[in-house]
Amino acid sequence: MYKRPILPVKLRRVPPQFSWVDQRLVRERYIDQLSHAACALSLFLVTVADAQGLRDYAEPSLCQRLSLTASELHQARQVLITRGLIAYQRPLYQVLALDAASSGAIPSAAPVAADEPVDIKAVFARIWEVLA
Repeated sequence: MYKRPILPVKLRRVPPQFSWVDQRLVRERYIDQLSHAACALSLFLVTVADAQGLRDYAEPSLCQRLSLTASELHQARQVLITRGLIAYQRPLYQVLALDAASSGAIPSAAPVAADEPVDIKAVFARIWEVLA
């Protein structure tokens, strides 16, 4: 199956410290803002993604591999999208470059449903980033 990036301008690159798991996740405190489920999903996607950060995975498989319910997976995925760490178009995930996460608006491929809780602090932080 031919896969094309969801956000081609945000293809990840090998960071200067030569590791697919970018140390800025810790240094710049991204990881501090993530639940255990979001950390697990992020690590899993980084591990299985190809050189462009792409991997297709069905929800039941991810739930089983990560021992998450469908609701927990949805919440974890939404947090990663909101933080600009991944893009998602069912069933394709794209791990995004961290430097792209802090510049410009991050289009969301999976909008939050009206009845889903939203982290208001993250919303205001995102607005501030866009306006600054």
